[in-house]
Amino acid sequence: MRAYAGLRVLDFTTTIAGPHCTRLLADLGAEVVKIEPPEGDMMRSRLPLRGGASSYFGQLNAGKKSVVLDLKTESAVAAARRLAADADILVENYRPGVMRRLGLDYTVLGTTNRRLIYCSISGYGQTGPSADMPAYAPVIHASSGFDLTNMAYQQGRQRPDHCGVYVADVLAGTYALAAIGAALHQRQATGEGQHLDISMLESMLSLTLTELQTAQFEVPPLPSRPIFGPVATGDGYISMAVASERTFCGMAAAAGRSDWLTDPRFAKYLDRRANWGILMDEFEAWSKTLSSAECLLALDRNSVPAAAYRTVREAMADPQLEHRGAFAEVRDAGGSFKALNPPFRMSASATMVGSRAPALGEHSRDVLAPSEQSAVDA
Repeated sequence: MRAYAGLRVLDFTTTIAGPHCTRLLADLGAEVVKIEPPEGDMMRSRLPLRGGASSYFGQLNAGKKSVVLDLKTESAVAAARRLAADADILVENYRPGVMRRLGLDYTVLGTTNRRLIYCSISGYGQTGPSADMPAYAPVIHASSGFDLTNMAYQQGRQRPDHCGVYVADVLAGTYALAAIGAALHQRQATGEGQHLDISMLESMLSLTLTELQTAQFEVPPLPSRPIFGPVATGDGYISMAVASERTFCGMAAAAGRSDWLTDPRFAKYLDRRANWGILMDEFEAWSKTLSSAECLLALDRNSVPAAAYRTVREAMADPQLEHRGAFAEVRDAGGSFKALNPPFRMSASATMVGSRAPALGEHSRDVLAPSEQSAVDA
């Protein structure tokens, strides 16, 4: 049994945010029909490529069906409308206004199918002075304040980081999944669908929990050394999170410095925050005498959250992920690769990625009626 079995989703998405959302819907059992242009989703050309097949595309679109529709033609738009008439959910992440110009916006499709849950993901939202601006994750990272917030924690840095991890895309796609779940629950009571408007900008702002408040009120400046960051050991660095009084006591016990608990510079949180650089200098006087492994063992014995810095390749080999069945094998035209299952488990419902990534247009004839397919081909 899968939670969303029996639901049909029309997927008018590309790049990352939309496909991430719809792949999660597929993982939960929905039938997801991905609508692609004749040349295919642009992500089909993204590395790594094996035999011409992109595993990047595959991990975002495994378990879906691929239907080719050239939405520049009236016959394809008509076919899309007929598919929407029987769909439960539609997800799109075009720039606001594109679906309206195609005649595939919620105003049109929601009139024909009043149960349709229509989810739009965009950079800045569907309305407002910035709605029409083009946006990809790196731009949203900059405009949301996220990049400068992160830079403020990097001592001596004047230039924001380069972007290689597309946080805004994954976050917005995940918020879209949550909104769709809420809309499905409401539809059970009302019988009515609705339009969902997901903003990548606001999604990113939700990450700056502290900064949203410090931007409004006067607060003490950041401590001389950021509270969370690399801690030097005898052979490298570890990451340690001293986020509570309990973990502070554990850190002191691990280092054999019970005097910190009564030291007026460190005993209370606000004083400890103000003198964090001094505290960490004293802690590193101990941690640098140990290897990273020895330091982590001592911290673990005292219930202090800490970890070594790892590459993604190293993290993928973690026995904990193997225990949880975090990865599934997905096949495509290039062979097989591992894709991450949803990071949640349900006791009464399967949650795992589909076993195949679709070839371009692989399901067009199955999904479209023969006469409809002929019209689209023409």
